[in-house]
Amino acid sequence: MPTSPRWRVMLVDDHAVVRTGYRRLLEDEPDLQVVSEHGDADSAYAALGRLPECAADLLVLDLSMPGRSGLDMLRRARLRWPVLRVLVFSMHDSPAMVAQALAAGADGFVTKSSDPAMLVAALRRVARGETGVLSPDIAQAASHPAAAAPHEALSAREFDVLRGLLAGLTIDQIAERLHLSAKTVSNYQTQIRQRLGVATAVDLLRYAQQHRLFVP
Repeated sequence: MPTSPRWRVMLVDDHAVVRTGYRRLLEDEPDLQVVSEHGDADSAYAALGRLPECAADLLVLDLSMPGRSGLDMLRRARLRWPVLRVLVFSMHDSPAMVAQALAAGADGFVTKSSDPAMLVAALRRVARGETGVLSPDIAQAASHPAAAAPHEALSAREFDVLRGLLAGLTIDQIAERLHLSAKTVSNYQTQIRQRLGVATAVDLLRYAQQHRLFVP
């Protein structure tokens, strides 16, 4: 953690306009300094690894990006830099997505519909070492849990494949993105359909709509 009064923040989001907004918001704060910003997970991960020690103290991470997903980067970063504090900042608010992010090692989860002050407050809480920091909308949903849905029992890798399918990617595209063979992804697809009780791609989309699992 930093010896200076300012926490070093890395922003990872594929929308440049959004990143500019983050930067302007955070740099108005005396204890936060944006040191790096990236539009995809791979370049962000590479930037973190260029120095002997992690160049950032706080990572503000979107989940849906081109190429490697934010969830995958989160898992890799958590293993390599366990002291790095991570706040997910996403448009997604489904319980399954929040649960996957927290299980992957996120210290907090704030939705993009939250008040900007919520992002700043959540970052400070995460920087102080708090975990399970949630924006009010997420916390409210968590306080009234619904009965467990089949997709909540998916493994992390199965969930990655499911997100690719819902994003309209082909088996080959998902395989390339996840660095798996097409056969392995096809097997995952079969397992996912069996677990969710769906037979076709149309059934899968209906299931996703019912459970708010669509990925842009």
